[in-house]
Amino acid sequence: MKEVRNIVCIGLILIVLVGGTPAYRIRKPVDPVGFATRSWQLDSLMKRINRIQAQNLNEARDVNMVKKYTSWKFAVSPHDDYTYVGWLYPALLANVKAGTVILLGVAHKAKKFNVENKMVFDSYDYWQEPYGPVKVSGLREAIMNKLPKSTYIVNDSLQQTEHSVEAIIPFLQYYNQRVEIVSILIPAMSFGTMKMLSSALAGALDDLGEYNNMNLKIGRDYAIVSSSDAVHYGCEDWGGSDYAFYGCDSAGFKKAVDHEYEIMRGCLLGPVSENKIQEFTKYTVQDTNYRTYKWTWCGRYSVPFGMLTLLQLEKLQHSNPSSGQLMGYSTSISQKPIQVDDLKMGVTAKANIKHWVGYPAIGYK
Repeated sequence: MKEVRNIVCIGLILIVLVGGTPAYRIRKPVDPVGFATRSWQLDSLMKRINRIQAQNLNEARDVNMVKKYTSWKFAVSPHDDYTYVGWLYPALLANVKAGTVILLGVAHKAKKFNVENKMVFDSYDYWQEPYGPVKVSGLREAIMNKLPKSTYIVNDSLQQTEHSVEAIIPFLQYYNQRVEIVSILIPAMSFGTMKMLSSALAGALDDLGEYNNMNLKIGRDYAIVSSSDAVHYGCEDWGGSDYAFYGCDSAGFKKAVDHEYEIMRGCLLGPVSENKIQEFTKYTVQDTNYRTYKWTWCGRYSVPFGMLTLLQLEKLQHSNPSSGQLMGYSTSISQKPIQVDDLKMGVTAKANIKHWVGYPAIGYK
C-alpha cells in the first residue's frame, strides 16, 4: 500500500505537469546516505530496531509511562545518521500525533548565506520522502501572513542544504502517511531576539484560531518539534577545532555525558519555565557572543526557541503547562550501530572515543 501511494502521488504530479499547470516545487533530500529515502529502507530499518533494540524502546515507554495514545505538544529530536541514533527516533516520534508538525531546524550553513536573527521558511509545495511527497501545510502561508515582515525570510537555498529537518520527516511519515509539515530554520540569535521572535510565532499560531473553520490547539491540531543533536565531542575531525572539553579518552567521555545529563535535568526536563530555557542558553552559548559555542549542542538556538514558543502558546491558549520527559539519551559510541550498509545507506561521519555525538530525545505533554 505504501508503494502504491508513492506511485499515485508521483503520477498526479506528472499529470499536472503534462496539463500545463505550474509545476509543484518539491524539496529533494540532501542526505541519501545517513537517512532513508525509500520506503523499503525505512521499513527494514524499523524491523531491525524493533528486533535488536526492543528492550530500549520498551524501557523508555515504561519508565516514562508513555502510552500509545500520548500526544506530544513539543519534542526535541536528534537528527544524526539512522544507524547511530536508532531506537531514539521511534521512541520519541511515535507520539507526535498531530496531523501537522512545525519543524524547527538547525541552520548549519546560515553563516555561509549571511543569515541570522530571523526565522527561515521555504516555499516548497512538497518534500520528497520515503513513502511519497509530504505536503507542506497551508499553515505556512497563514503563519507568515500573521508575522511581522521583519521577523522572517524565505530562503529555499538554505532550506535545501539543511539536513536537520529531513532526518525527522521520514519517521513522522512512517507513523502518519498524511502528515503535513512546516519547516522553519532557526539560525544564530541572542536570547533577547529569540524571545521576541518566538513570541511573534506563538502569537501568529494563536491568531489562527479559525483556520479552516477549526479552533487550532497545540498538541491536538499541530505539534512543534525542535531538531537537535546534543554535544559534538572529541579532538579529531571537527574542522580543526578541539571539542574534547574533559579530555579525549574514556574518562573524558564519562564526564561529558554527566555534563549532558546536568544540562538536561536542569534545563529541559520537568516543568517548562523561561528561567530554565535561559539557563540552557547559558550552558551552550558564550555570554559575550551569541554566535559562539560554549558547549557544542548544534540545537543551541532551535531548542530554546521551540521551548519559548511552547511556553508563550500555553499562556495564550490558557492550557496546562507542559513538562519534559526524557525518552532516552545515547551517543554515537554508546551502542552498536544498526546495520544499514545492505540497505544502501551508511554513515556521514566516524564514531569513536575521539569523535562522537550525543542524542537527546525529549517529549513534552
